[in-house]
Amino acid sequence: MRFHIPTKIIFGSGMITQLKEIIDNEFGTSRLFLVTDKGIRDAGIADRICSQFHKIAVFDGVEQNPKHHTVDKGGEIARKINPDLIIGLGGGSALDAAKAIALLVKNRGKIEDYEGKKKYGIPPLPVLAIPTTCGTGSEVTWVSVITHARRKFKMSIKGPEMFPAVAFVDPDLLSTLPSSLVASTGMDALTHAVEAYSVKPANPITDLFAREAVRLILFSLEQAYKDIRQNKEAREKLMMGSMLAGIAFGNSDVGAVHCLAEAMGSLFDIPHGLANSVFLPYIMEFNLPVSVQKYGELARISGIQDRNSRSASLKFIQKIKDISKDLNIPCFKDLGIGENHFAEIAQKSFENNSNPSNPRAMAVKDYENILKRTLAGE
Repeated sequence: MRFHIPTKIIFGSGMITQLKEIIDNEFGTSRLFLVTDKGIRDAGIADRICSQFHKIAVFDGVEQNPKHHTVDKGGEIARKINPDLIIGLGGGSALDAAKAIALLVKNRGKIEDYEGKKKYGIPPLPVLAIPTTCGTGSEVTWVSVITHARRKFKMSIKGPEMFPAVAFVDPDLLSTLPSSLVASTGMDALTHAVEAYSVKPANPITDLFAREAVRLILFSLEQAYKDIRQNKEAREKLMMGSMLAGIAFGNSDVGAVHCLAEAMGSLFDIPHGLANSVFLPYIMEFNLPVSVQKYGELARISGIQDRNSRSASLKFIQKIKDISKDLNIPCFKDLGIGENHFAEIAQKSFENNSNPSNPRAMAVKDYENILKRTLAGE
């Protein structure tokens, strides 16, 4: 059993106004490098950070499913500035890019040179991670997922020093998040929790975090979707659930849902949370023969009163489908990906490092069958 969470967590609504004071107290740094995306800058969120400092360098070139050449560019800029601290601001893409750039500041070469576990020689710079969506969990994990554009493959760069030094979680940053992103990132967080609870590496400690994450997410997601700006309680519970799910899967793992989502993201640039939302119930149906007890437990946590674990599990899977529909999550067929791509998606999913963690063994053919079932909406 393994459990490790060195990240200091600072959680609270409205805490963003205290960021400079916290950085001064925690790090005492003078050279800051902010990694974010243009959407965050356009929304004015980056300005709320920059205005607190006399001088701060900003790299806002991070795109959805961050590409290896983008991270390399950010790393080159950061090396010239030689910062003391990297601040990641945004969704999972920005936070993963920040962790990767922090590695490149201290190590030579390109980010693809560090694919795998602890391939770096010098620990990365410290990272302060500020999530602005309710699904990433990257603020408390030791992994940076970067898409290699030429290979059309999502690389995992990981190591114990890749954990952010501080996770700065302010639920109020969700206030301006569009409802579609509340839906997809919230379902992403639910996927993290469900998979962390059911995969082979799960352990009693990760189970504690996963169960609480499922409870918080299921009892807040739809309320947050309806009125994220005014519903403070829903924002806080959803953000807490997302973070706890990150702690869970960061010490357990994810499974076949993520294998498919990462394959789709690398090949077609599909948003990660959306892909997870689409595939979650179908993978759960596949895993049911070996996960019936755990799914039954999650069903009862969600409020389903059924002592029979199999029937409770089926009701839980249907509940997830119903929630996705209520949140207006697109169907797989709406993504415009034809069956002619299924063989390649299935192969990449099978090759994913998390495939062996799935509770039920998945072969390439199994992934193809899941894709067909999801497309048909069965």
